[in-house]
Amino acid sequence: MLIGYMRISTNNDRQTTDLQRDALLQAGVDERHLFMDQASGIKDERQGLSQALTYLKKGDCLIVWKLDRLGRSLPHLLEVISELNQKGIIFKSLTENIDTSTPHGELFFHIFGALAQYERSLIRERIMAGLEAAKIRGKKGGRPRKIDDEKLHAILNSLKDGQSKASVCRTFQIPRTTLYDYLSRIKNSAV
Repeated sequence: MLIGYMRISTNNDRQTTDLQRDALLQAGVDERHLFMDQASGIKDERQGLSQALTYLKKGDCLIVWKLDRLGRSLPHLLEVISELNQKGIIFKSLTENIDTSTPHGELFFHIFGALAQYERSLIRERIMAGLEAAKIRGKKGGRPRKIDDEKLHAILNSLKDGQSKASVCRTFQIPRTTLYDYLSRIKNSAV
C-alpha cells in the first residue's frame, strides 16, 4: 500500500499542499492514505507523521514529495529512514528520485545507516570530550547522586540493625529502585 506524507511550514495563504498532493496522487497514492502536517520542520511533534508511521506495515511504501518534507534535520531524517528500513517499509522521495525497493535505493539505505552510525559516534565523541574537560576542571559528570555518603552510611546501619528495605525507603524517602541500585553498586565494588 502506498502512503503519502506532506508537510507545509506555515499556516498562511502563501503555502499550500497542492503541489505535494498532486505529485503524490499522480504517483498512485490514494487520497485516503495521505497524511499531512502544518508545522515547522524544526518542531518535534508532528502528529501527521506519527500517524503515517503508525499506519505503515511491512511491505508498504511511504512516499514524500521531497526529503526535506520528512525530516526536520539530518539526524531526524536518518532516524526515520532507518526505522522504516528495520520495519521492511519501502521509502520513496519523488523529487530526489529515491526508491529503496531498487538496488540504488538499497545503497541509499546503507549510506543512511552509515551516516546515522557516524552521527552517533560524533555525539559520543563530543560527550566524552566534554566529560573529560569537566573532569580536568574538577567537575564530575553524570546524574547528581540521590544518596550522599552520610545518608548511605545511615541506611546501611539501619539495614544491619534489621530494618526492612521497605521501611528504610519510607524512612529515608528514597525509591526502592534507588536503594537496590546503591546496594548493587556497593556489592559489585566489594567483589
